[in-house]
Amino acid sequence: MRTIKKGKEPRVLVTYRKKDDATFNNLPGDVKKEIQDQLVREQHGLCCYCQSRIRASGDGMKVEHWQSQSPYKYPERQLDYSNMLGACCGGQKYGQKSSREQHHCDTLKGDSDLCFSVCDSAHPIERKIQFSSLGRISSDDPDIDDAINNVLNLNLSVLIENRKRALTGFLEGLETVGTKKVDYVKELTRWDGSKSEELPPFSQIVVHYLMKKNKSVVS
Repeated sequence: MRTIKKGKEPRVLVTYRKKDDATFNNLPGDVKKEIQDQLVREQHGLCCYCQSRIRASGDGMKVEHWQSQSPYKYPERQLDYSNMLGACCGGQKYGQKSSREQHHCDTLKGDSDLCFSVCDSAHPIERKIQFSSLGRISSDDPDIDDAINNVLNLNLSVLIENRKRALTGFLEGLETVGTKKVDYVKELTRWDGSKSEELPPFSQIVVHYLMKKNKSVVS
């Protein structure tokens, strides 16, 4: 996970929300596509939770509501763009049923509340989580750690393996540099979202590694 900087809501959503019968479930296709496109852009092409690749299509992502749009939860926020995130399909295959044990991110979260927001720049989620070299994600905050494992299932074996591969691939790339000194600060800008282009999937484990490296170089 990484902190997401929200952009301005799409104009088509502003217009649609003014309609008396406007609901998220009845979003016109063009409005939903604009929302998907913007979510993908501002998240650099990555799921808001696990950081797998997302695409602006029906089978390429889900529009996640941080506070559930359920009528029993926060229906008043169903068309609030600041409440919307781009999430992966969470272990589901489009149009097919799948085992709950393989669900993660929004698919597993459902109507559950999270104790943190990935859009809270005042309390960056990056400062509250860490990654092991084997690909596991954890937090010293017990509530966040519980959310990681039991609400979002981010330590699902396939996600652990994908993060491990992302870090291993990065480290193997560094080995090709040979004796040339690695500029860890410059490398960080390729992975931390400070540039506008898409990020590699599961990039935050590499960011975590580079941040530790930068601290050791400075000290």
